[in-house]
Amino acid sequence: MLGIIIGVGAVIALVSLGQGVEKYVKQTFESLGSNLLFVFASAPANNAIADIKPITLDDADAIANPLNAPSVSLVAPQYNVFALIAAGRNGTAITVAGVTPAYQDIRSWYPSAGRFVDEADINSASRVAVLGVKTAQDLFDPSVDPIGQQIRINNLPFRVIGIMEERGGSSFGGNEDETILIPISTAQTRLAQARTSTGSYVVSVIYAQAISEERMKSAQAEIEALLRDRQGVEFKDEEAFQVITQDQILSVVGNITGLLTVFLGLIAGISLLVGGIGIMNIMLVTVTERTREIGLRKAVGATNMAILSQFLIESIVLSLLGGMFGIALGGIAAFIAGQLVPQLELSITLNAILLATGVSTAIGVFFGLYPARRAAQLHPIQALRYE
Repeated sequence: MLGIIIGVGAVIALVSLGQGVEKYVKQTFESLGSNLLFVFASAPANNAIADIKPITLDDADAIANPLNAPSVSLVAPQYNVFALIAAGRNGTAITVAGVTPAYQDIRSWYPSAGRFVDEADINSASRVAVLGVKTAQDLFDPSVDPIGQQIRINNLPFRVIGIMEERGGSSFGGNEDETILIPISTAQTRLAQARTSTGSYVVSVIYAQAISEERMKSAQAEIEALLRDRQGVEFKDEEAFQVITQDQILSVVGNITGLLTVFLGLIAGISLLVGGIGIMNIMLVTVTERTREIGLRKAVGATNMAILSQFLIESIVLSLLGGMFGIALGGIAAFIAGQLVPQLELSITLNAILLATGVSTAIGVFFGLYPARRAAQLHPIQALRYE
């Protein structure tokens, strides 16, 4: 029965985890914005990481030109710097994102207090910062209004001008509520010297928003053609950049979760097989111990079908009992996982319970059929003589 408990528990946990991951990924991509493409630098084929050619602010400006990419409606470059943050006696180390005013629109993420980075901040490389709500809570006491307060980023003073809306989730760089947003020019010149040998400013990623979902492929093709031309790349296999759509990222995540599902499914399958064999052995022992009882029942008129049904039902009940414990075990596992990873909203659904019940019943029938048939085929006289 232990195998049934573990197997059904794994099935419950598998279904719960799959639904939780699917919901989490969907919420994460909804928070990123709609119709988005992501432009990253990457190593050309057969070349080392050292040969990666960075994407630049000039590339972002070229993509934003409607003559170059008419299917793109909005562009927002971003430059990331890992930095030490301090406010009074409180401090932390997080990734600071240098952004442009378009960032809030392309990400559909706006300040809940204060203001966002504007063009004047970009032009003057102002030392101003917009905090994620979790970062604000970590740096300032609840009684203090962060707006207008000073923080230090890599020991440089910055004035807090805004607090972003709470997202309550994560993105590629971690929890977005723990971020700090500053003007991209400030990040590139004051926190780092982010320039290429030709003097262009380097960016970490370029967000590009297509005009509509129907224009996503067109936008992707336009950006790829533009960057290929700008970087002098002749063949696609040699590109030093990647233009990825949300659907492509979702597909990768789906492949990863699919592998996880297969792995957990194998564990569940092996456990259920072991549990089923265990039930079959138990029922065979039961048939042996109750041989005289079977002979007596047959002697007073019990049919083979009645004997078969009796032992088959006992096998199913035994399997269902293990399934009930397995459902409880899977629920406990899902609860613990939900506490450890609060971003995943794990819960046991009715479908998962029905699936576990069906699996338990099927195991009871399959592995109980042989012992039940063996009991039904016993000759009554031989059974009554059994010692």
